[in-house]
Amino acid sequence: MSLSSAINAARSGLQVSSLRAETVATNVANATTPGYVRRSITLSEVVLGGTSAGVRSDGVGRVNDTAIKAQRRELTSDVAQASVLASTWKSISARIGDTSEGDGLFKTFSDFETALSRAIATPESTSAAAGLLQAAQNITDELNSLSDMVTTQRAEADREIGNGVDVVNSALKQIEEINGRLSGINRASGEAAALMDERQRVLDTIAEYLPIQTVERDHGTIEVLTTEGVFLLAGRAREIQFTPSAAFGPNETLAGGDLSGLTVDGVNLTPGAASFGAVSGGLFGALFTLRDQDLPALSEQLDTIASQLVSRLSDDAIDPTKTPGDPGLFIDTDTLGGAGLAGRISINAAVDPGQGGALWRLRDGIGAATTGAPGNQTILKGMFDAFTAVQALGATGFQGSFSATEMAAQIASYAGQARIYNESVLSSTETQYNILVEAEQSETGVDIDNQLQDLMLIEQAYAANARVIQIAGEMINTLMEL
Repeated sequence: MSLSSAINAARSGLQVSSLRAETVATNVANATTPGYVRRSITLSEVVLGGTSAGVRSDGVGRVNDTAIKAQRRELTSDVAQASVLASTWKSISARIGDTSEGDGLFKTFSDFETALSRAIATPESTSAAAGLLQAAQNITDELNSLSDMVTTQRAEADREIGNGVDVVNSALKQIEEINGRLSGINRASGEAAALMDERQRVLDTIAEYLPIQTVERDHGTIEVLTTEGVFLLAGRAREIQFTPSAAFGPNETLAGGDLSGLTVDGVNLTPGAASFGAVSGGLFGALFTLRDQDLPALSEQLDTIASQLVSRLSDDAIDPTKTPGDPGLFIDTDTLGGAGLAGRISINAAVDPGQGGALWRLRDGIGAATTGAPGNQTILKGMFDAFTAVQALGATGFQGSFSATEMAAQIASYAGQARIYNESVLSSTETQYNILVEAEQSETGVDIDNQLQDLMLIEQAYAANARVIQIAGEMINTLMEL
């Protein structure tokens, strides 16, 4: 090898060492950047005329593990779904309550039962009657409030679906744009590596809302599909369609056409739909489950409790003073009835001084024209017996025999079990997710210690190449002096 060849080879070594140092610096700087994939310089030997003439950089390489990344992305959807369901049922369970301590539906029923017992013990007491009326009012207020909560939660789920659709559609457009930029540049460049990292972050955003998979195409571009095989991006981004709703009463349902589902180019993506493209997880899976299944089922259970209250205390055998068939202490303010009774149940105006009624009718009867004997317990005892009677019931969430208070305990138990189940699913899913995140980080992330070791080797190589040039220069100077 001639001295000039040696100098050229060493110079190429210096250039490559500089690039490698720059790459290590970039890796270290982005060690904690979400979605950043470790990079390295791809090297190859320079051969001229069959003779080695140094080294060259072929571009920037990204470490990648497609299998782990795909599994982790799938679990991203599962964690997002489990997190929403767990947090929602936690708040619902806390709102309904599960003991006689503090606030909650079970406590209002327990307090009403206690107030009935006190009124029976002192039927002549105005304060006992006032306490009974307040306890009854607390029940109706609580049922009304829980019904409003269900409506609010459904509306919130629908709003979040709409927001999520906007996020996913925007993300698909971003990926379309990144694909376009990648197709026009060198895939081995640092710019391409940065674009691929950015695309990965956008894909992770989409994966939070629905499970997806990707297919690599020419020039570094990708296509995006749901795990069920519906294309969301094939060359161009397809737009997911969803129409936010304004009403969320118990009669507004997806099946009835009152609420919107998800579609893309005519394919139904709505979770739970009888469609090959129905989404199976992610935030969309959780939000549609809440809006169209879990919350309507809870509303139906609240209606069942309200219906039992009205019917139990409207028994004609309890109060001979009222017109047969008319309601007793609790009434449905809508004469047409139907779904949503929990939101309409109220106190009979005849016993409520605030509505022009009289407290003594709790003791003497709804239809009584004048006060009766102060010690009369008959109607109060009839209400107590009806309220505490164990009756067979077969409805959503109620299979078996229950007293009225036991029904309140049953719905509290139902909410508590849903909370525990969803929290256990979340815990299991998060554990799997964290394992895969660690595995992915180990394969594609930045290990600072390894990078510093590489930097030391780069420093040594740089110094060695510089020394070669220095010695070659000294040899040339010696020759010049001859």
